[in-house]
Amino acid sequence: MKDTYISDQHFENTDFTQFPLEKGEYENCTFKNCSFEYGNLSGFSFTDCEFVGCNLSMTKLTSAAFRDVLFMECKMLGLPFNDCNAFGLSFKFDGCVLNNSVFYQTSIKKTLFKNSKLIEVDFAECDLSGAVFNNCDLSGAVFEATNLEKADLRTSVNYSIDPSLNKLKKAKFSLSEVYGLLYKLDIEIERNS
Repeated sequence: MKDTYISDQHFENTDFTQFPLEKGEYENCTFKNCSFEYGNLSGFSFTDCEFVGCNLSMTKLTSAAFRDVLFMECKMLGLPFNDCNAFGLSFKFDGCVLNNSVFYQTSIKKTLFKNSKLIEVDFAECDLSGAVFNNCDLSGAVFEATNLEKADLRTSVNYSIDPSLNKLKKAKFSLSEVYGLLYKLDIEIERNS
């Protein structure tokens, strides 16, 4: 059976947990205020699509393709992005809650994370070179053998990154959050008020 091809469609206020989205390839489509929670997008393909105000928490993503996809104001708890189709994987996140999501071993160079919560997200062995973390909360996020070369974390907070375990050449950090790079040394840093 051949998968469906859908382009230039707008889906709004749809509960895909009750009425599952037809499996296929979606190009230049917009999903606004839709729920995919605990759904299955495995094998789906999204190209130049936007998800706005959607709930994708705990959705299965095995071999799902996301190419130039924007997620804005979405709830995306516990998503296994490491299960996605790696070919052309590219997306932007603006105002999203990605807590407990997994990017383990993904190559997502130059990805933009803006105004997002990335609490306890797994970035281990991920290629985040050139990524921008603009005003993000990275509490408990895992950075281990992660490539953060030329990444920009100047406006983000609560990260703990061990410089001896990660690639940080030319990465940008703010002085006010430098403790996130020195925590392992068990030294006291006084914050001036």
